[in-house]
Amino acid sequence: MIIHQRQYIINDVLPPSSSHMNKLSITGKTSILVAIGCIAALWFLPLWRIDLAAPQYPEGISMQIWINDVMGDVDIINGLNHYIGMKTIHKSDFPEFTYLPKILIAFCIGGLLVMGMNRKRGYYIYTLIFFLIAAISMYDFWKWEYDYGHHLNPSAPIKVPGMAYQPPLIGYKKMLNFEALSQPDAGGWLFILAGAILTVVSLYEWKRTKTGKI
Repeated sequence: MIIHQRQYIINDVLPPSSSHMNKLSITGKTSILVAIGCIAALWFLPLWRIDLAAPQYPEGISMQIWINDVMGDVDIINGLNHYIGMKTIHKSDFPEFTYLPKILIAFCIGGLLVMGMNRKRGYYIYTLIFFLIAAISMYDFWKWEYDYGHHLNPSAPIKVPGMAYQPPLIGYKKMLNFEALSQPDAGGWLFILAGAILTVVSLYEWKRTKTGKI
């Protein structure tokens, strides 16, 4: 009886071991699976979209950007771009469609490795890598838009001195008689959701470490 009482006292007094403190919670492991599921959806849903509206197109035209293709009213947009000297859009012009899927596959596999390692530090690094991928992808998209909207064919039928046609990275912009709206599509919102989940759970795991919870 005395031995059991001493054991209970020891368990109450001694702090959890550092090895236990560094392990992921069930919430952390589950969040990795959810994030992987969100990213896997990008093979079935478009990542981004650019919608255009003008008096001659009251129903609007749009272009959807996937992780490995560009779809939508691309032929119509290319026809319009010819008049103002913008480059035509072709899937083969985007090397990103080749390496982005590979990067995301590697990221998903990395998530499974983090689960196997079962360490909070690995989870934090995994979250940082997510935001690094997101930041580089957005910069790459902005760089393409800049080149697309500024490097015009000098022999174009329609010329407006000093005019550039760079689409907005995100949000609304008016270009001549066209209104453009750039925003995440269904897959993009799931990608954002994955980042939000990883961020919230990283803070949760950090707080558990600070409070000494296993």
